[in-house]
Amino acid sequence: MVDMGIHGVQRGKKCYTTTPDLTAARPPDLVKRQFVAERPNQLWLADITYASTWQGWLYVAFILDVYSRMIVGWQLADHLRTDLVLDALEMAIWRRDLLTYGRPIHHSDAGCQYTSFRYTDRLDQAGIAASIGTVGDSYDNAMAEALNGTYKSELVKLWGPWRTRIQLELATIEWIDWYNAVRLHGAIQDVPPAEHEADWYQARHGGVFLDAGAA
Repeated sequence: MVDMGIHGVQRGKKCYTTTPDLTAARPPDLVKRQFVAERPNQLWLADITYASTWQGWLYVAFILDVYSRMIVGWQLADHLRTDLVLDALEMAIWRRDLLTYGRPIHHSDAGCQYTSFRYTDRLDQAGIAASIGTVGDSYDNAMAEALNGTYKSELVKLWGPWRTRIQLELATIEWIDWYNAVRLHGAIQDVPPAEHEADWYQARHGGVFLDAGAA
């Protein structure tokens, strides 16, 4: 790498995206670090990450389907209010057919956004089982953390610095589309998430791909 002038991505200043609410009642940990699923919409992982621009921080909320590694919900904002994660959840609910193929377990950390009344109430309304890992333990949501790292390595660090939030927002949306539809994933037989899910539906339901955001 030295001979070729290549160097690894270096981490910058730490930004804390979630603060645990120690007074809020928390759902049990239904996952126990077993990030496996046999079908789409069986297990979703949610987390928040961030990126620096010249205008300030941009916060990104992701919801990942464990079976296919598909990013099924996302939102970007310049704040860390509950609206950030709630909008990502609403997108995931809209994109997926929960009535036909069952409602997933939703796993996150114990950040105040995920333990807020508005968020937990929306999960309950949608019939989605909430699961939260232990406080201060990234291993309890390791796959979501890995997605955050991939996002930063493949987009934020690689193509930065970013002058404006809107510049990074547009690039993030393009990256998500590429991640879902083009990027090859070793954990799912070196195919993109959209193809992996399409193969599942083809084998069981004659190729009906039930994702409202799919082409």
